[in-house]
Amino acid sequence: MAGLQAKSIIMVALAVVFGGLVIGFSTYRIGHPVGDDGPAPSGPSGPEVPLARRITDFTARLDPGSGYREPRRAERRAVADAVGLILDGHPARARPLLSDVDFRLRTLTDTTTGRRFAELSDRTEDGPTPRGWARVYIDLSAPARWSVQVPHPVADADTERIGARVLLDSPGGVRVLAGAHRWAGAGDAADVAHRTDSVFDAVCAELARRGLPGVQIHGFADDSAPGRDAIASTGKGPAGRADARRLAAALTARHFTVCRAWVRGCPLEGRDNVQGRRAAARHVRFLHIEFARSVRTSTPRIRSAAAAVTTVTRHWAKNT
Repeated sequence: MAGLQAKSIIMVALAVVFGGLVIGFSTYRIGHPVGDDGPAPSGPSGPEVPLARRITDFTARLDPGSGYREPRRAERRAVADAVGLILDGHPARARPLLSDVDFRLRTLTDTTTGRRFAELSDRTEDGPTPRGWARVYIDLSAPARWSVQVPHPVADADTERIGARVLLDSPGGVRVLAGAHRWAGAGDAADVAHRTDSVFDAVCAELARRGLPGVQIHGFADDSAPGRDAIASTGKGPAGRADARRLAAALTARHFTVCRAWVRGCPLEGRDNVQGRRAAARHVRFLHIEFARSVRTSTPRIRSAAAAVTTVTRHWAKNT
């Protein structure tokens, strides 16, 4: 009898220990977002982070000497295809593609909005020789309806701040951020707004293929367009003309002086922008917006500029 009781006690103890291990393993998996790749975007909410600050902390490291390596065609395609898989709800299938090109996928929850975002980032960012390819953020709280593109972070100072606010202030956005300073590569290799051989462009091409309208944020020196706070354009094509009028009206209502490229000739219209040219070829709505340096040095004016752009992205979120 004593032997049976002892065996029973041992069995119960083993069950408790084993059960604790199972629970602990499951908890680790649920809490895995702290790890390198994090959970699949369809899983837990991920660690809470102030997303705007996370983005600007990253761009603060970019300078002309930070390095850039031109990606091969297969590498560009892998990241773009992974973005497509995530948009289609298949993050598990996206993960191997990203891993093959040394990218990682994390799920993050923004502390300001409470919304979940997928973050695609280059693992070489943490090493001594970053490739400078791109970062992508996908809002997981709503179906993707539009994109905000920032091709020249730091070089067009504080455009990254405007882009971050636009992403957070309306749902259903995809943010495509260049991973290097505009002059980090040989010649114009890292000038992704004018090159079709970048990861940035490959992702934008995937979004255009899906018909997602996009707004691209740029900056200009005040003396490039004296007396103007902003230059609004649809780039090469006319598909976004109604959206451009909406944007210009929103900027004017916030006391910005706007040069409207569809009304008169403006400098920096972005007609040679390769993402705009592709959008025009596909009849996809595209806006090219330039903000003066005096706008981008003022936090209140950055907020106003982003709020004006958000009038368009919210319209896209509801009607695309």
